[in-house]
Amino acid sequence: MYCPFCHHDQSRVIDSRVVDGGTAIRRRRECSECLGRFTTVEKAVLLVVKRNGVTEPFSREKVIRGVSRACQGRHVTDDALKRLAQEVEETVRSHGSSQVPANEIGLAILDPLRELDEVAYLRFASVYKSFESAEDFESEIRLMRRQQRH
Repeated sequence: MYCPFCHHDQSRVIDSRVVDGGTAIRRRRECSECLGRFTTVEKAVLLVVKRNGVTEPFSREKVIRGVSRACQGRHVTDDALKRLAQEVEETVRSHGSSQVPANEIGLAILDPLRELDEVAYLRFASVYKSFESAEDFESEIRLMRRQQRH
């Protein structure tokens, strides 16, 4: 880490704190050359582990793209999709791990999407849960109705 005052490349960490709800780390540093103090903020990277074992950084945009296909033709705003993606990220980050299986992201999408639009939820769930027949849709609708009563 280069000192912003003398550009020396050695500094020591004096204090570290988790900020922004656990999405970043704030570090107070001291330059070992000029003793100047400065702060750095590092975003905590959330990695998605796909079924084939490949990891990639979490992307809200990817969540939005996936959900927007299910919302096609529905009255769902871009802002609502952005809020949903933020909620999904917060849910996944709250588990406390820097790596999350891709299927957990799908699970984290289901509840907020059901609240947002039931038809979009059924479309998304049909792909995510690999529906194979009309019976799968019927059982999912029965489950939704039971959950609405409680």
